[in-house]
Amino acid sequence: MHTILGAGGPTANALTRELTNANETIRLVSRKSIVTGNANVSWVKADLLNEAELFAAAEGSKVIYLCAGLVYDIKIWQQQWPVIIQNVINLTKRTGARLIFFDNVYMYGLVNGPMTEATPYHPCSLKGEVRAKIAEQLMNESKAGKINITIARAADFYGADSMNSFFDMMVLDKFAKKNKAQWIGNPNTLHSFTYIEDAGKALFLLGQTPDSGNQIWHLPTAAPLKGKALIEMAAKIYETKPQYLTINKLMLRLVGLFKKVVAGTIEMYYQYDHDYHFDSTKFERAFNFKPTSYDDGILKLSKTMYKKQNLHESGQIIKPTIYL
Repeated sequence: MHTILGAGGPTANALTRELTNANETIRLVSRKSIVTGNANVSWVKADLLNEAELFAAAEGSKVIYLCAGLVYDIKIWQQQWPVIIQNVINLTKRTGARLIFFDNVYMYGLVNGPMTEATPYHPCSLKGEVRAKIAEQLMNESKAGKINITIARAADFYGADSMNSFFDMMVLDKFAKKNKAQWIGNPNTLHSFTYIEDAGKALFLLGQTPDSGNQIWHLPTAAPLKGKALIEMAAKIYETKPQYLTINKLMLRLVGLFKKVVAGTIEMYYQYDHDYHFDSTKFERAFNFKPTSYDDGILKLSKTMYKKQNLHESGQIIKPTIYL
């Protein structure tokens, strides 16, 4: 039994597709209903903040994937992440299952050079402090031999239908509509993006490999490019002009006065005006995995967006699906 906590998000969906293709038995756990359409996949409603609901939902699990995402609000993060992590730790001890936690890079803070699995934690944001604490809590349990935990980290991602990625929303979707793109911060700095399908495949491989436990892995991600180069690449693929606007910190502050989600990004601005170099060499070598190149990833997305646009214009209703 492979149980996905926080099912329904971009990464969880990509992982679900991989598990489904491998004919694994899957249990999706979330607060919102999910229609599976597959006999091997079931959905259970549960709130990760409620330990009793969580225990009931994940009973019989062999591998548990924590792919939950919280509202982008620091107060909610400070209140809810510690509760969720403690509940999941208790769940892992109760079931004896392996735990794979899908994480980000906020705990590293501003890094001069590549971010690797050995990069020390020096968060320079409140969200980074939360992430550092829960990662340390998980690994302390692992070192004490109490749980089997794998922390799987990804860079900013792209390729999700939900448009949760700024690259999807502010560049690719804009170019698909022949509009001017937008870029946060300095487009002359390097930035790494993890292709969402690569993240799903990598989580699947970690789940299939018991020896990968009790350590940190950076999921496969192509070498970083400058923002300007990514914009020009995307414009060429979408056959439009590489025009874009840059959004600085002051602009984010102004928009943040009216949109709380945008206000929550201000403390993370350091990621966009300095090089953001995510290194996944460890995973690539261990699993002989070559990350999807940016041009291949963007090309695949452009074909998908083009198909969706044609269906929309023809009057057919498009509903997001989890399974291929």
